[in-house]
Amino acid sequence: MKDPADLSIPEAAMALRAGTLTSRALTEAVLSRIAVRNPKLHAFTHLASDALEQADRADAMLASGQDVGLFCGIPVAVKDLIDCAGQPATSGSRVLAGRVADADADAVARLRAQGAVLIGKLATYEFAMVGPDLALADPPARNPWNTDHITGGSSSGSAAAVAGGMIRMAIGTDTGGSIRAPAAYCGCVGLKPSYGRVSRDGAFPLSPSLDHVGPLAATVAEAALALDAMTEAMEEWRPAASLLSRGLAGLRVGFARDWFADDPQASPALVAAMDAAAAQLSLLGASIELVTLPSYGVFEAAGSVILHAEALEQHRVLMRGHAAQYGSPVLQSLAFGAAIDAKDLARARVAQGRLATAMAQAMDGVDLLIAPTTLTPALPFAAFDGETAVWTPMRTIPFNVTGQPALSLPVGFDDGLPLGMQIIGRVGDEDLICAAGHAFEQGTDHSTLQPLV
Repeated sequence: MKDPADLSIPEAAMALRAGTLTSRALTEAVLSRIAVRNPKLHAFTHLASDALEQADRADAMLASGQDVGLFCGIPVAVKDLIDCAGQPATSGSRVLAGRVADADADAVARLRAQGAVLIGKLATYEFAMVGPDLALADPPARNPWNTDHITGGSSSGSAAAVAGGMIRMAIGTDTGGSIRAPAAYCGCVGLKPSYGRVSRDGAFPLSPSLDHVGPLAATVAEAALALDAMTEAMEEWRPAASLLSRGLAGLRVGFARDWFADDPQASPALVAAMDAAAAQLSLLGASIELVTLPSYGVFEAAGSVILHAEALEQHRVLMRGHAAQYGSPVLQSLAFGAAIDAKDLARARVAQGRLATAMAQAMDGVDLLIAPTTLTPALPFAAFDGETAVWTPMRTIPFNVTGQPALSLPVGFDDGLPLGMQIIGRVGDEDLICAAGHAFEQGTDHSTLQPLV
C-alpha cells in the first residue's frame, strides 16, 4: 500500500471521506517521515504538540458529517514568518527568540477553520531577508537533492519540507522571489498569487508594497487548491483550481527569452531547459511567441529601493534595543535602506507604476508569459561565509513590483540539481497559469522525479 505521507492532497481527502484513512493515521505517517528526514534537511524548526489532537478533531468532524473543506484532516506546515497560535513565531531571528504567537495569521486561520492539521513551523532566512546565515544558532535548511547546497530563500524550510517529501503543502511568503526561488532550487511548485489575494495579516512584514503570502506544494494542482483555501474574499477572485483540466489549446504564450538567454550568469542547462519547455508547451497546444519585456535591471533597481526602504521602516524600533542580536547579513541589508532618501523612494514608486504599465503592454497579444525562475541551480553552502550577503541571479522580483501572479514549477536539471520555470499571468489569472502549469507538469516527467532522502 502507498505510504499515507505520499498521498496527494486530493487522494488523502478522498480516502478520509471514504473512511479508508483517518487524519490521525495520516498525521502519524507525516510525523514519522519528518522524524527520519528532518535531521538531514533541517526544514522543520518546531512540531505542534497537539498535532494528533487536531487530527482527532478532524476525524470527529468528518465522522459526524461535518465536512468543512478539502483540507479537513490534512497536515500542513507554516513558514516561521507567519503566526500560528500556540507555536513559536521567531521569524528565524534571535531578536524574537522565545516569542509564541497568540493568534493565527489570517491565511492560517482560514486553513484551521477548514480542519487542517497545523503540524509545525518551518525554517526561514532571518526576517525573510538574506541567507543562509551560517552564524545563527539554528542550522539552515538543506536542499533535498544535495544537502551540500542551499534551498534558496527565504521560504527555505517550506521548500525543503515539500521537496523532501515531509509535507505536501507549506505556506510561504514572497517579497522578491521567496516562494518561487526555493521552489525552483528544490524542485517543487511555488505559487505567488496576485497582490492582495491572500491576506498578509499575521505575517511579519518585510516590504508591505511587495509582500505576498502563498503556497509551496508537491504539484500544481495542490498549490492551486491550497491558494483557493487561503484566498481572502474568495468571491472576488476566480478559483485557481477551476481550469486545471483545460489544457493548453488556444493559449498564446509569450516566451521572454531575451530576459536570460544571453546573460552570462545563465547556465547553459537552464537555457536549454527553457527552450525545451517552450517546445513542449507548443506540442501541448499552445502557440509560442517571443516577447520583449521591460529591462529586468530596471525592475530589480526599483524593487530593491522599495524593498530596502520599507524593510528599514519595519525594523527601526526593534533595532534600537536589539541591534546586536541581528545577523550580520541582515544588518547589511538594512543598511541599504538607510542610504535611501525620500526622493529615491518616490522615484522608485513612480517607476513601479510605469513598469506595471510597460509589462501590461508587453503582454498585449499573449495570455501568459514564461521565464526562468532562477538562472542557475542552487549554490553550494561553501559560497556563503555567514557574514556577507550573497545574491543569486533570479528573474522573480518584477512580478512583486507589478503584483502579477507567478507560478514556479520544475523544468529540468543541471548536474543533478533542479531548475525552475515561471508561468506568469495578468492580475487575477491564477486559474490560467495553474491550467498551463498543470498541463506542462502532466506532459513531462520533471515533477515525478524525487530526491533520494
